[in-house]
Amino acid sequence: MRILGNIIWLLFGGIAIALEYFVASFLLIISIIGIPFGLQTMKLGVLALWPFGKTTQMKPTGGGCLSTVMNLIWILIGGIWISLTHLAFGIIFAITIIGIPFAKQHFKLAGLALTPFGREVVSK
Repeated sequence: MRILGNIIWLLFGGIAIALEYFVASFLLIISIIGIPFGLQTMKLGVLALWPFGKTTQMKPTGGGCLSTVMNLIWILIGGIWISLTHLAFGIIFAITIIGIPFAKQHFKLAGLALTPFGREVVSK
């Protein structure tokens, strides 16, 4: 079921979302200062490519104060807009019964897009 969900996800916008994340990641990595943010955007892009069967959890090592500071900077420079976009798509998909699984994935991506530092993507 995960494979079918991921294929349908890719056909109905998953490729576009992942491509957007990868382009943003590349642009952030070009600048030396943006490398940590580019790596987190790459993590979001990989999850946006195959979201079914994966979840996020806090890293066991924690991130400490640095990940909190980086999350605050991330929220200010773009995390809120990415999160709101996923939230809007999630609400649109949740209108129909068929779109509910895709809405759940957008809500999961919205949470990760808001605070990506200190989290890791794991398979279920």
